[in-house]
Amino acid sequence: MGAVALLVMPVAMSVLMAERLWAGQAAVPQASVPQAAGAQAKTPPQASAAVANAGPELGEVLDRLVAVVNGDVILESDVNEERRFEEVQPYRTIAVFTRDKIIERLIDRALIVQQSALEPEEEVSEKDLDAQIVALRKDIPACKQYHCETDDGWKKYLGDHGFTAEEFRARWKLRMQLLKFIEVRFQNGINISDSEIKAYYEKTMLPEYAKRNVTPPKLDTIRPRIEEVLLQQEVGALLRDWLKSLRAQGSVKIITPGEVAP
Repeated sequence: MGAVALLVMPVAMSVLMAERLWAGQAAVPQASVPQAAGAQAKTPPQASAAVANAGPELGEVLDRLVAVVNGDVILESDVNEERRFEEVQPYRTIAVFTRDKIIERLIDRALIVQQSALEPEEEVSEKDLDAQIVALRKDIPACKQYHCETDDGWKKYLGDHGFTAEEFRARWKLRMQLLKFIEVRFQNGINISDSEIKAYYEKTMLPEYAKRNVTPPKLDTIRPRIEEVLLQQEVGALLRDWLKSLRAQGSVKIITPGEVAP
C-alpha cells in the first residue's frame, strides 16, 4: 500500500496520515507491535506458529500468525482489530480496505513504532486527547444515531465496534503519539515556497473550480490550505522512502495461510 496514502497531523497531517497508515496504534515505549490497552501480550513467534499450525488434538486455533517484523509478531487478531478500528474513523478512504492492505499497514506501523521507541517524543497530554475525542464524537457520521454526545451513547457506539471507552481512548492516544513522531521527523525543515503555492492554485485548483462552474476563492484566502496539501505531499514522499529503507534494512516476513512460521 502507499504508506502514506496515511494516517489524517495537526489538521494537515492528521486526516491524511490516519486514513492511510494510522487507523490504529502509535508510538509505545517498547519496540513491540502496538495493540490496544487491555489486550493480551504478544505470543512469541514460535508459540504463535505452534498454535496456528496445531493439529486437532490441541483444539480450536485461537489466533494465527500473519507476519513477523524484526522479531515482532502481527496476529490475525491484530488484523481484525484494525478492521474494526477503521470503521470508527471519521475520515475513511473510499478504497476497499482488504486484508492484504491491512497487513501492509500493520507492517509499516510496526516499523515506525520500532523507530519511535529509539527517538521518543514528549507524551501527548490528556487535555489534547480529550479535545480530539470530543471532536470525534461530533465528526463520526454514525455517531448521530447513537447520540454520542452522551457518555452512554458513545459507549454503545464503541461497544458495537468491539471497543470499551477505555480501550479506544488508549488506542487513540497512541495514534496521536505516532502522528506526532512522524510530524517532528519529517515536517520540520520542509518549506513550501510562494511559487509552489501559486503554481498549485493556478494549475490544479482553478481548473477544478472551472470544471464545476464554481467561482474560485482568492489565492490569499485558500493559501493556508494549499500549503497544507503540499506539505502532506512532501511528508508522504519522505515517509514512503523511509519505510522502503526500513524494510530493506530489516527483516519482514508475511506468513501465508498454511505456511509454517520461521
